[in-house]
Amino acid sequence: MKPTRPEAHESHDYYKLYINQVEGDDFLQVLKDNLISTVSLLSNLESEKWDFRYAEGKWSIKEVMIHIMDTEQVFAYRAMRISRNDKTPLPGFDQNDYVPFYDAGNRSPESIINEFTAFRLGTIEMFENFNDDMMGRMGKASDFDVSVRALAFMLTGHEIHHVRIIKERYLGMSDEG
Repeated sequence: MKPTRPEAHESHDYYKLYINQVEGDDFLQVLKDNLISTVSLLSNLESEKWDFRYAEGKWSIKEVMIHIMDTEQVFAYRAMRISRNDKTPLPGFDQNDYVPFYDAGNRSPESIINEFTAFRLGTIEMFENFNDDMMGRMGKASDFDVSVRALAFMLTGHEIHHVRIIKERYLGMSDEG
């Protein structure tokens, strides 16, 4: 499979926010690179930072990371179903309904890092084994047409978006830091 960017018709305009976070065409390399950089960032966090909220009503870093994993799983599941030519419309999900059930406060940083690593490795392995036909297949999710390729870029860009927020709003780092 030769990675290529999704075309405009392959996703709803809302998801361009995430797709446009991914530089270049090789989302797989970005997923691999981000696994290393995100795990490095998280591994170097002081323990008290994990429960920090930069404002009232905002998620903790633990909750942000669990949200990233939930979204990656949902998008990867959609990609798997659509790649198999499943024409069943797939439902949306409301991220805010999930957060109260995370039990994030009782999770250790190590468990979150380990889970993130396991999910990411599975996501990479799955996409590495999709051929060009599978990547181009279209389905319906959240009431919108979407391709497997667009879902790959969406889940990649979603992590980039949220890790940038962690760096800037939780850790006071610039994008380069």
